[in-house]
Amino acid sequence: MYGRFTLITLPILLIGLVAAILAQRPPPIRLHRITKKAPLNLIPAENPPLLDNQVSIKIEDTKRVIRSNGIPNHRTGAFPNSGNPNRISEQAHQYSIPINPEIAKQTTAIQGEFGVAVNGVPFDPGAGEFYDGEPGWQYEPLSGAIALGIDISHAHVQPNGKYHYHGLPSGLLDSVNLSSKQHSSLIGWAADGFPIYAVYGYENPVDPKSKIIALKSSYQLKAGNRPGGNAPTGEYDGTFVRDYEFVAGSGDLDECNGRKTITPEFPNGTYAYFLTEQWPVIPRLWRGTPSEDFMRRGVVQRGSRVTEANGESFRPGNPQEPQPMNRANGRPLPLGRPVQPGGFGPPRPGQIFPNFLLESLRLTDEQFDAIEKLQSDVDTRIKEILTQQQMNQLNNLSPNGNRPRPQRPPGFDRY
Repeated sequence: MYGRFTLITLPILLIGLVAAILAQRPPPIRLHRITKKAPLNLIPAENPPLLDNQVSIKIEDTKRVIRSNGIPNHRTGAFPNSGNPNRISEQAHQYSIPINPEIAKQTTAIQGEFGVAVNGVPFDPGAGEFYDGEPGWQYEPLSGAIALGIDISHAHVQPNGKYHYHGLPSGLLDSVNLSSKQHSSLIGWAADGFPIYAVYGYENPVDPKSKIIALKSSYQLKAGNRPGGNAPTGEYDGTFVRDYEFVAGSGDLDECNGRKTITPEFPNGTYAYFLTEQWPVIPRLWRGTPSEDFMRRGVVQRGSRVTEANGESFRPGNPQEPQPMNRANGRPLPLGRPVQPGGFGPPRPGQIFPNFLLESLRLTDEQFDAIEKLQSDVDTRIKEILTQQQMNQLNNLSPNGNRPRPQRPPGFDRY
């Protein structure tokens, strides 16, 4: 049906595919060899918003619909800056979440936006920064290991101008008068519809008269050193997401950085997420079923190894990662390297459609089969073009750290 590719048609096809990929504006992958965290040098918030903050939160049928222009209601750092080349610009955010969310039987690892703040700015804790070696070692953007130009509200900007929070949104928290003397005000909504609070809650989650405390995460740094070899060396110091593990009972919150509790807005109780002063700060797992409006960058459903709400806790350091699934047809996405929670693994050499693009296209079974056939034809043609020695070199590019270091083109989205 497809025939054999020629040396002329193959480059044309690939150029078209690259254009399609760029149009999707995915979170790209940048590779580094840094293995130690560094001071996080935050950009002072000296710049007033260029436009007025505009946000509306309305109940429409069974949904809570949040619309905003993405402009924060507080001062920001200077953008562009030495770590971030992008300018803040007006957006057209719209998110629909259930007004009566339910706890799901399994948690879902986020990839992309966890939720949205009450000022309409998204919470997006991950970054497309990975170790140049064994796949899956994603850098924690707040570790300071990679300079990302983050401002005092732990936020920065994507190439399309989207301002987004990677950590505690200091400017927003000041605007809602966050205080250690009272339960946090509502600061946002998660993609599954549950509320988001920051730091302070009741010591006894079912007693609003109990002491106000700074709630602590139950994630801890692992003891000892990383495995080395193709993986990073050095001690587990928080440089990477996989430096942390969930230790049940070591803090106040569950693996989703949340708990069932009474809050000022929910006096009869609700499940609620809390931003914490310790990692992960912004949660990396959803307890409920996330709205697809937050999945524009793809979500990995953890398949047979999914974290159960009442079972084994998810651990970011777990090396057994599932194969990504296509939500449109429930089939595994083919051919790429494993996807880690909160980020994307690069496509293998010769892969014509990266997994994030296959996911975002929401293919039918017929389209999926056609693309698998197309990929098979490309693989066959590559084998005919290259010598066996070149094929061996190609196959060894991804896992062993010898991949040529990518150069950053202007405006490259690494955030």
